[in-house]
Amino acid sequence: MFKSLATGAIGVRADLARAAELAARFGFGGVHVSIEEIAGLGVERAREVLAAAGVRPAAFWLPVDYRAPEPRFSEQLGRLPELARVAQAMGLTRTSTWVPSWHDTMDFDENYAFHRERLGRIARALAEYGIRLGLEFLGPKTLRDGHQFAFIHTVEGMLKLCQDLRTGNAGLLLDAFHWYTSGGTLADLATLSDADVVDVHVNDAAAGVPRDEQQDQVRALPGETGVIDLVGFLQVLQGIGYSGPVMVEPFSQRVNALPAEDAVRVTAEALDAVWKRAGL
Repeated sequence: MFKSLATGAIGVRADLARAAELAARFGFGGVHVSIEEIAGLGVERAREVLAAAGVRPAAFWLPVDYRAPEPRFSEQLGRLPELARVAQAMGLTRTSTWVPSWHDTMDFDENYAFHRERLGRIARALAEYGIRLGLEFLGPKTLRDGHQFAFIHTVEGMLKLCQDLRTGNAGLLLDAFHWYTSGGTLADLATLSDADVVDVHVNDAAAGVPRDEQQDQVRALPGETGVIDLVGFLQVLQGIGYSGPVMVEPFSQRVNALPAEDAVRVTAEALDAVWKRAGL
């Protein structure tokens, strides 16, 4: 596994060239990218930008809103093969999206069928280009509170959905905060394989807040509070042979308020510290 910079996740606005330059300067091996931006630049130019910085494209954000009503969903899905071809030419093999852990009108079974159909269509389209689809479950109980129906919010539940797509290229976008707030354990992670994990996000949880009261948008840099056992988390991922990127997603107002270079620097320092403590 390797460290990847996602500038938007720390409040930094940057195009591909700026993101690559910042990643290289502060020790990240890769960058999370927008496939639409790369398509606009052209594959050759995008390759030049990344090569000049000495970083690799790690993953891209899924350019389809699978929750959109028809016909918008079908329109976006129709454009996916073109963007997937761009990703394939760039050597990008990972994309991901998040799955809400609630619904106000569909019960679990109806919602499950909806996700299996919509995400299955996306995964099949991506599979033709050798691209894996990562699905992120949302762990906090506070996200489900106040909604009529709960939905998938654990490692086990999301893995089952991935398997039920029956496309062979779906796996987890595994976020440490969501793993922690879902009640996940290191033993749960140890049952996974590299094939089960597409992308990884790391962060920390608010100090002094019970797990079931944690708020999704209130997090911290990796190791900042010590609430989440990130050392164990990373060690288990190393143990299962995870080969993909690890990016920081802290949802930190403090980090977001910093100048761009300072935001990347403190993010790199936090990730480096837990990386070193994990013996990686």
